[in-house]
Amino acid sequence: MRGKRTATGAALVAGALAVTGLALAPSAAAVTPQSATITASCGIFGGGTATLTATQSGTSATITLTSSAITAPVAVAKDSISSTLSLAKSGGGSVVFSGTKNPAMNTGDAVSVGPLPGTVASGDKLDAYGGSLKMVIFGVTVTCTANGPQSPGPFVFD
Repeated sequence: MRGKRTATGAALVAGALAVTGLALAPSAAAVTPQSATITASCGIFGGGTATLTATQSGTSATITLTSSAITAPVAVAKDSISSTLSLAKSGGGSVVFSGTKNPAMNTGDAVSVGPLPGTVASGDKLDAYGGSLKMVIFGVTVTCTANGPQSPGPFVFD
């Protein structure tokens, strides 16, 4: 009988600790909106509508850009495009997301880069308008800029 009480007591303590851990665990930060669209111009490489998708975990955030209107000028291997995405910060300055994450793309495929990591602060409001995306593909730099504010509005980070 004593073994049953000890086991039951231990189970109750473990359950209480698990519930306490969940209650005290930091909640995942949220960014709103999670995706936005822009119309971008990439000079001689074309332009059109692109979608930006954002995620956040604390001060770490990622942005992924995809566009079926902007296409790969040449075939590229996975994780071979060096990308730097600069987003304009409300109130001045910018936040940079950079990395070499991209899927393999054939000539003419839709361009996709990311997720590109960056650091954000609570309350940051970031917009592609006023920023730029620079992609270095086989030593050639392609720079894209937004023609206007992103829709439905800037990314707001918790």
